[in-house]
Amino acid sequence: MTNHWDRLDEHLQLSVAANVAEYERVRPALEAVTADVEARIRAMFDDAEVKPLFVSSRTKTVESFREKASRVLEADGEQTLQFPDPLRNLIDVVGVRVITTLPSENAAAANLIKRQRAVFDCRGDREKDIGSIESGTYGYSSRHLILRTIQNDAVRAYQEALDPNAKPNGSYLFECQIRTVFAHAWSEIEHDIRFKAEDRRAWSPYFDRQFTATAAMLETVESTFSELHDRYETVTSFWDEDGEGALPLSPERIKEIWQTLLPHVDRKSDDDWGWAAELLAAHGLNRTVDLAALLQSESISHVRTALDHRYSPGPDRLLDDLLLWRYGPAHIELTAAEDEGRRESLQRRWRQMQSYRNTAGQ
Repeated sequence: MTNHWDRLDEHLQLSVAANVAEYERVRPALEAVTADVEARIRAMFDDAEVKPLFVSSRTKTVESFREKASRVLEADGEQTLQFPDPLRNLIDVVGVRVITTLPSENAAAANLIKRQRAVFDCRGDREKDIGSIESGTYGYSSRHLILRTIQNDAVRAYQEALDPNAKPNGSYLFECQIRTVFAHAWSEIEHDIRFKAEDRRAWSPYFDRQFTATAAMLETVESTFSELHDRYETVTSFWDEDGEGALPLSPERIKEIWQTLLPHVDRKSDDDWGWAAELLAAHGLNRTVDLAALLQSESISHVRTALDHRYSPGPDRLLDDLLLWRYGPAHIELTAAEDEGRRESLQRRWRQMQSYRNTAGQ
């Protein structure tokens, strides 16, 4: 496989070569523009809730500029340059990357940047994974903003270097890519192998297959981490005694908390959580934080070991056992009433717990 430059007609090569020479001359001024816009975008996140992992930037290399400027359109056997004036036609010569942790942060970062209208004017906003989603395939995933600087002094200096006779206005289009660290790693490796291979002949359909497979795996990983983050935020809120933690324990609330903290303990024959609410209320446990404190993994492990259940307990039974573990005889007196069968069951389990405690030093 040859590159775009090698496939150019001779007269087009002369035109591109002239543009490349001009680009090489003014590139130092463009590097100053790149540093300026990166610093401005980085500063936007100083006091923001969303915090990217990092912000980076790049100015196209001379070689990359030449390859992009060499792209052609062909009609009736004639070649014309796709970008006849690349210094003014190309909008990705300067690029900034905002690398996030989770997919949900991409939208937050993009919205933050787009709101800074006194600094940048957003002229384009594209989700680069939309096509692959709609076609049922996997591939590159990124949010691309096309931003225009407004009365930027670094841009004015570049414009003066490019054309001393023109009036500089400080307006310049550049690209800002926002993507997760997983998508960033995938795209960097894919770009190095697919587009920067030293020998273009060294390509195989197997590479395409592997890139598609890894893109699918990364999407699954991102979804899992997003779910973990959301669950962590929810669980953390259960301990906020001035917020979510103070919410009363209705049957529906108990169900929500249980399914968040113990989704694997789901052997419940019905969807009635009223008895659970009664058990908790008997001990004055009526807030979200009270149930969160009860459903601790250490206590659950002790209860499971002490009772050595023949069958994995469902939510009602495990809750009953946890309350018995914490309150002992008081739980029996408060919840057994005149039900002798229940009283005997609780007393037997309590003896098992006492035996375990004595043996294990609990």
